[in-house]
Amino acid sequence: MFIRLSIPFVLGAVVLAGAFDPLQHAGPASPYFDAPSQIPSSTPPNCKVDQAAYILRHGARYPEPGSFGGWQNLHAKLQNATYTARGPLAFIRSWSPPVDDAPHQPLYLTSTGAGEAFALGVDLRKRYGFTKGGDNFTVWAASQQRCVDTSTYFLRGYLSQGNYLATPELNRGRSILLADSVSYTHANSLTPSAACPAYASGSTGSAKANAYRATYQARVAQRLNTFLDGLTLDAGDIGPMQDLCGFQAGINGDTRFCDIFEESEWLDYEYAHDLNYFYGSGPGNPVSAATGYPWVKAVSDIFAAGPNAPTKGGLVPPPLIMGFTHDNNLPPVVAALGLWNATLSPTTPDPSRSFRASHVVAFRSYVALERMSCTAEGTSTNDVFVRVRINRAPVAIPGCASGPGASCPLKAFLAHVEERGVASGDFVQKCALQDVKNATSVASFLTTIPDPADVQLVSL
Repeated sequence: MFIRLSIPFVLGAVVLAGAFDPLQHAGPASPYFDAPSQIPSSTPPNCKVDQAAYILRHGARYPEPGSFGGWQNLHAKLQNATYTARGPLAFIRSWSPPVDDAPHQPLYLTSTGAGEAFALGVDLRKRYGFTKGGDNFTVWAASQQRCVDTSTYFLRGYLSQGNYLATPELNRGRSILLADSVSYTHANSLTPSAACPAYASGSTGSAKANAYRATYQARVAQRLNTFLDGLTLDAGDIGPMQDLCGFQAGINGDTRFCDIFEESEWLDYEYAHDLNYFYGSGPGNPVSAATGYPWVKAVSDIFAAGPNAPTKGGLVPPPLIMGFTHDNNLPPVVAALGLWNATLSPTTPDPSRSFRASHVVAFRSYVALERMSCTAEGTSTNDVFVRVRINRAPVAIPGCASGPGASCPLKAFLAHVEERGVASGDFVQKCALQDVKNATSVASFLTTIPDPADVQLVSL
């Protein structure tokens, strides 16, 4: 049986060693956890973050309808046979899928997801101290309900404000809702890959992941069958059973499916997800960086202007920029920044690899950019730097990590972003949208006053 760690994953610059935890190797089914890092996660001495931008996945949710169908099929197989089960499988005869409101729950946040979002709001309020009492605060969210709900619970944690039920206009939190997974917004979106026809054709993630799963799932089924008499599991049962580890832990705290599999089997499961995301939406998809770049460029322009600077679109973004979206929209940002781009072998995992799906697309995962104003020791001179965080862990930009805490000087960061724009390619060109009227390569939503119909007041 695996032991869950309740202590922080990183202390200073030292990665804590402990018992293997499957929930930190479950890819997109993992509840949020801080990713490990060799760089101290605290803000460097004599530095203060004056602007930060986060793009993050929604919190833990119930399964998608397709995945839920797989759980129902597994349940039927386990219930419609006469057999005995022992050892780690002893519970499966009485197991049922952790969904008790099937018409409603699939795709929606779980209470764990709501808690993850609220906790992030509390964390960032304490970390940055940007918003004083009485100030309004705006965030952006893709318009699917799980993203909107994540933004709402984040605002509740961040603002910790009383609830004005009779006069909701007094509530200080508001979400600007952006059309979710549509084609007509092009790059001006939190889901730009949906507006890029070439993005899907460049993806080989699913094929590589399935090919890798074929190398181990039958072997795992054969091992588990030694605990069964009268029932035979096959390779197709293993994926849903491993998915249930993370999902069920997030829904009702039940981790028995986590305990069925051995450490090596979890590492194989994790690597299949790594292949899926690296070659599907990450650096291994040749179109991915072009879909993540517009957000990176928009934030870099805001950082170049500095806090509270006027914008052409008329909307001055808050010092903390929050965008709530889906898992597949985070790896393109990693690709656009030029991070974690070492090719993954389709057959042989490298234990030292940087790209791990569990560290970038777990529930409530994020990629963040921080603009830091730092004072050199013994002087009154301020210099400005930019640092990347992925799931809290600072990540050094290749060739640009000379600043405090492996940060990048602002001027060098802006040059890096321009270079990455050339390497990533223009969104309209890369997505073959040259003949599409009003197609844009610019993410202007962060600085454009929205239509009032797209602004949702949050009752806290």
